[in-house]
Amino acid sequence: MKIDICCVGKVKEPSFRDMINEYSKRLSRYVTLNVIEVADEKTPDNASDVVEDGIRKKEGERLLAALKDQAYVIALAIEGKNLSSTELADKIDGLGIDGTSHIQFVIGGSLGLAPEVLARADMKLSFGRMTFPHQLMRVILLEQIYRSYRIIHHEPYHK
Repeated sequence: MKIDICCVGKVKEPSFRDMINEYSKRLSRYVTLNVIEVADEKTPDNASDVVEDGIRKKEGERLLAALKDQAYVIALAIEGKNLSSTELADKIDGLGIDGTSHIQFVIGGSLGLAPEVLARADMKLSFGRMTFPHQLMRVILLEQIYRSYRIIHHEPYHK
């Protein structure tokens, strides 16, 4: 299975980079993992709705350019479906059984995802109604993907 994490911006915090590298290394025994970063836009303080929509649109265009037609796209969105870790593992495993060989997870920037990106997604996944920094969300997502593969392979993992 090939898994891409498509995201807006670069991770600036060394501690987040270290955790991302650790989970990427752990996942390498199960999947081919790529992190695809697209440029983010500066958001001015007190930006109007129109300016924010324009920023989401620009970032969205960059994300859409990174998405592959044959890939199963899962967009992280507050309004998406809440899954348990076991349900996410079942989803990933089921996709593989059904012949999907490429999954792309999409994480938006600080303003979220453009409607066009959400429309392209095959699934919207929520990690709850709370908002997380997009850099931290990469760590959380990678940990859950790693946990999924441990579950799929019936290997122990802390609960």
